[in-house]
Amino acid sequence: MSCPAPAKTHFADPFDDDKLREECGVFGVVGVSDAANFVALGLHALQHRGQEAGGIVAHDAATGFNSAHRFGYVRDNFTKSSLMETLPGNIAIGHVRYSTAGSKGAVIRDIQPFFGEFSMGGCAVAHNGNLTNADALRRELIERGAIFQSSSDSECIIHLMARSIQRKHADRIADALRRVEGAFSIVAMTRTKLIGVRDPLGVRPLVLGKLGEKGYVLSSETCALDIIGAEFVREIEPGEMVVIQDGKIDSSRPFGPSTGRFCIFEHVYFSRPDSIIGGRSIYETRHDIGIELAREAPVDADLVCPVPDSGTPAAIGFSQESGIPFALGITRNQYMGRTFIEPTEQIRNMGVRLKLNVNKALIKGKRVILVDDSVVRGTTSRKIKDMILDAGAKEVHFRIASPPTAWPCFYGVDTPNRDKLLAAQMTEEEMREWVGVDSLKFISLDGLYRAVGEAGGRNNACPQYCDACFSGEYPVTPSDQIEKGFEMKAAE
Repeated sequence: MSCPAPAKTHFADPFDDDKLREECGVFGVVGVSDAANFVALGLHALQHRGQEAGGIVAHDAATGFNSAHRFGYVRDNFTKSSLMETLPGNIAIGHVRYSTAGSKGAVIRDIQPFFGEFSMGGCAVAHNGNLTNADALRRELIERGAIFQSSSDSECIIHLMARSIQRKHADRIADALRRVEGAFSIVAMTRTKLIGVRDPLGVRPLVLGKLGEKGYVLSSETCALDIIGAEFVREIEPGEMVVIQDGKIDSSRPFGPSTGRFCIFEHVYFSRPDSIIGGRSIYETRHDIGIELAREAPVDADLVCPVPDSGTPAAIGFSQESGIPFALGITRNQYMGRTFIEPTEQIRNMGVRLKLNVNKALIKGKRVILVDDSVVRGTTSRKIKDMILDAGAKEVHFRIASPPTAWPCFYGVDTPNRDKLLAAQMTEEEMREWVGVDSLKFISLDGLYRAVGEAGGRNNACPQYCDACFSGEYPVTPSDQIEKGFEMKAAE
């Protein structure tokens, strides 16, 4: 089977600032009383995908569409009965956000779900991903009279729906999504229908669950099904649209045949370890990444310590494969959220120490292997190394559970510009010297593919996953970024 060509063109927290930002999370429920309460629980389980803001839209036969959009955590907003009572009905969708497109910062109008009133009735849309031709679409739509309320790329979908001549909401959504490029997992709702769509490459996740006798759920991850007691049914397939109404599911393929290119970094970092993707536990995959790392980059040491929390499963796998004892040499302060106030320069200079603390009694005099999920800018890696050495470690070795992140992601991840990515500027040895550790090794791209279940490694002629952040091979041309001067990797 031939591999399709790329589609054509038509920091406050000192620790998390050096991580790739999660994209967003979407969740929808139909066929149960007080659907918005289930959505709030689902969004709570998806909080790791976006901590900036959240929103819920619900529909009730008596009061119509109602919505609430709030900044901050789900637990601080959507657990209040006074708010949830304003969102009655048996159908609702929600969204948790970290901005990957649009304004960065406190702009209430950028919080999803977005809502539009059409001739056949209202429709709300929540989008996980990023549209790579949104700038061009926005210019075109504004020139034709559209009035945008937000700076989000996702609002283009509502305006494109408004211009469709189709008579059904689902058909208008399909019409709109045929015009966009990039990555999208969509959860939408009308008065009676819950709709889910994935882009033809299936870059971002979306799963279907069953709740009770007649209820159905759409979610970014399976972990959010678990929290409400929903049964996992299956993943929505790349390029598939499902329309759920009156306990029945209609499936279609509005974009024609497609070949999936799921984001491989979902396995490495974004998804929760208790979620299931492609029939495999995320925890199991990260554990296997550690095994591959130990085989590819062995080192003589006394302890294997994870950089919490995302490095833990890989560190366990590394320890078991290498025979080197696993130890929790670093403790994470679970009560320091991303909105932590840093009132003085002295506190700001504490940096990563505000979030992580080293177990000095365990580390002193030891040769320590630190396992982390990725290196982005490298600044946090240097700070963690300093903390380990200050605790009296004899040697520090970094093992990274992903290949070098050398290219930005344009499909729903807030990646720094390429000149801010350490691996784009330095060789592995130069990175080792810059971080200041005794050794630094990344898992190979083939090793990562083996860990996610591809025994033969990466198919270079037709990669099984989207791995553009590692390889520079973009499955969808980032049109807007090229217009702004971004240079893609030259063909080899």
